Amino acid sequence: MISTKLISILKKATLSKDEIVFLLSLSGKEEIEKLYSRADEVRKEFCGDEIHLRGIIEFSNHCEQDCLYCGLRISNLELPRYRMTSKEILKTVNCIVEANIRTIVLQSGEDFSYTKEYISDIIRNIKEKYDVAITLSLGERSFEEYIDWRNAGADRYLLKHEIANPRLYSAFHNKQKLGDRIHHLQLLKAAGYQVGSGNIIGLPGQTFVDIADDILLCKELDCDMASFSPFIPSNGTPFRKVEKADVELTVKTIAVARIVLKDVHIPATTALGSLVENGREKGLKTGANVVMPNFTPHPYRQNYKIYEGKICITDDPLASVGCLNLMIEGLGRKVSDGKGHSLKLFKN
Repeated sequence: MISTKLISILKKATLSKDEIVFLLSLSGKEEIEKLYSRADEVRKEFCGDEIHLRGIIEFSNHCEQDCLYCGLRISNLELPRYRMTSKEILKTVNCIVEANIRTIVLQSGEDFSYTKEYISDIIRNIKEKYDVAITLSLGERSFEEYIDWRNAGADRYLLKHEIANPRLYSAFHNKQKLGDRIHHLQLLKAAGYQVGSGNIIGLPGQTFVDIADDILLCKELDCDMASFSPFIPSNGTPFRKVEKADVELTVKTIAVARIVLKDVHIPATTALGSLVENGREKGLKTGANVVMPNFTPHPYRQNYKIYEGKICITDDPLASVGCLNLMIEGLGRKVSDGKGHSLKLFKN
């Protein structure tokens, strides 16, 4: 039985925090399906039927941070560490372009051995050779670095805030504060990037209210992309025995975020696909419009262990992209042949 309250909320253009919490707390199958259906309608209205592929290169698993939930944390002495050379990175970019993907995501832990100049040179080399967009995901760096990389040609920056509860943020991050993370997101906006943020679903002590705050923070920051991915434990961390995130809550969060954020790019994350079979399909059916296939080459890929059990650890990323294309076609959607820039850039 679908309540009149749910029907009323789903008709609204703007939702209050209490209404977001109400949607996240839905438990009846029929009501949840109604939520998913509405999220898919909003996705179609504001984003269309195109799905944007972003090719990820995880070029270093060194990290100065010590986040309790992340397998890359500096205190994880069990993890074999690696750094890719610029030559290896550029070779991988070529593989992504050959797969007809026009966004390159350069991702790493907070590894300061890659200097401002080194990253700038990589960005310029990519832009000189290929007609692609570049997303950086390198953690918190200086405003000077953000500016220099933007001037070199970087288009976007992904820096998830992880959890918008200051108390929990401080509990999970030994070296960082939520206020600093939000300040960096504001600096990135000021530097002219298309900015992505987002959270992790299922961290210990997290509530529906916290998740509502996460979604509203993405709205307040006027994010161009927002990622809502499930927690999966990793060896070598204090959270290695913590239970995985709830699949349904993760998918509900994607759906509610779509309804609230409307024209923001939302990925069906690899973590969701790792959490449950066909997880990315579930995300794409309930509001997501982005998938980020992994092109990190061997022998590095298996050691970018933010969490355990990541899917698509394969010798042939092109085959994985082929499977993604078939899945997308099966959903009645199509892979975009564009760069997938922020939808906010095209508003009148």
